[in-house]
Amino acid sequence: MAVKVVGKDMDELLLASAKSLADAIRKKEVSSVEVVDAYIKRIEEVNPCLNAVVQLTAEKAHAQAREMDASVMRGDIKGPLHGVPMTIKDSFDTCGVISTGGTKGREGYVPERDATVVARMRAAGAILLGKTNTPELTLAFETDNLVYGRTNNPYDPSRTPGGSSGGAAAIIAAGGTPIDIGSDMAGSIRLPAHFCGISGIKPTSGRVPRTGHIIPFGMGALDSLTQIGPMARFVEDLITVLPVICGVDYKDPSIIPMPVGCPEKINIKDLSVAVHTDNGRVLPKLEISEAVKAAATALEDAGACVEEDRPAILGTNINIMTADCGWIRRLLKEAGTEEIHPWLNLYFDNEKQTSSFEFMQIMEKWDIFRSEMLSFMESYDVIICPVNISPAIPHGTWLNKENRRGFSYTMTYNLTGWPAAVARAGTSPDGLPIGVQIVGLPWREDVVLAVAGHIETALGGYKPPPI
Repeated sequence: MAVKVVGKDMDELLLASAKSLADAIRKKEVSSVEVVDAYIKRIEEVNPCLNAVVQLTAEKAHAQAREMDASVMRGDIKGPLHGVPMTIKDSFDTCGVISTGGTKGREGYVPERDATVVARMRAAGAILLGKTNTPELTLAFETDNLVYGRTNNPYDPSRTPGGSSGGAAAIIAAGGTPIDIGSDMAGSIRLPAHFCGISGIKPTSGRVPRTGHIIPFGMGALDSLTQIGPMARFVEDLITVLPVICGVDYKDPSIIPMPVGCPEKINIKDLSVAVHTDNGRVLPKLEISEAVKAAATALEDAGACVEEDRPAILGTNINIMTADCGWIRRLLKEAGTEEIHPWLNLYFDNEKQTSSFEFMQIMEKWDIFRSEMLSFMESYDVIICPVNISPAIPHGTWLNKENRRGFSYTMTYNLTGWPAAVARAGTSPDGLPIGVQIVGLPWREDVVLAVAGHIETALGGYKPPPI
């Protein structure tokens, strides 16, 4: 549960939810300047160990906080995040701040305008503290690049926070920011949330504009894979932020003007839940299975109808991303990058010379997969399953064969385009956080977030790291 802000103690501020911080600022219980100061100090304390924040905008943040406090005194509240600090993943353009996307060609690139989601967060009153680290072009499950180097996990610096939103997850978990915006093409919000013990959601494909992201809209066959979503310590902040960033921006042509439902209106006892701990491709570790079962039990205890079930085709392997790597070469050329991280070479090493006929077969297989998955969901409201086969893994091991297969638990739901969230549901024997994945039907983020919130409350949710 989020800690209610009742005073100005630094620990209390750093453990608070963004929602409670916004409430306290509006009520003049604490100033935006005091909140921003506390978070900047925390970043300065933990970032030398983590390397999570790669650009710090402290001076601008202080100036904006003073403006926000003056607005409060006038009774002028800018939005639901008035005066609340945030960080932003470095894959998003931020006006006036270096935005590299983790690639050398953009090492000194300063955008003239914000990405759509950044502009919307600012319009809602959020204050930018800085940019968080990401692998090159966001294309790795570990956060490392040739511009800023490697990010460490706050629960164990010898382990990765995951990728590609690893810098965001690490600094959120360490108390250096209450919220960040991540992107997810194959699990890049959900895996770091799981590895770092926080919450995050990949919304339905077509919900949030990708304008100003390093992997933008207009990616042809791959366009539906990348989605933008909030990350935070508490599910209530996902609920607050998601409506802020959703909706048509008249640039990204894939965005649908669908209203966002209210999670508070969802009754857990009315839900049908499918749960599985094995996707038919690779088995998770025991502690992962136990966390998933604990989450299922918490829902069953609340009156939900819970059944052990999974689609027969869940382990299907659709190699859409390596069928043609021309899109990666195009992004590198647009960035002006000549020296690339060794991990990107893996895409080219695995690239297949695919004929148009073979590519159409892949697309047909994908359509059949989505249809059969949707037919399975006719009987259920949500799926509860692992995020990955293990807690946070040691640096440099994400390319191991078994670990690569473990990423299939998240990649599946980029292929379907469905909303999927992560909530912390346990702790491993060696003290690492464990999240569970909550998957819902298209456009039913309200159901997904209601279930995630219930699991968070029932099983304890976020626990601060030892850093």
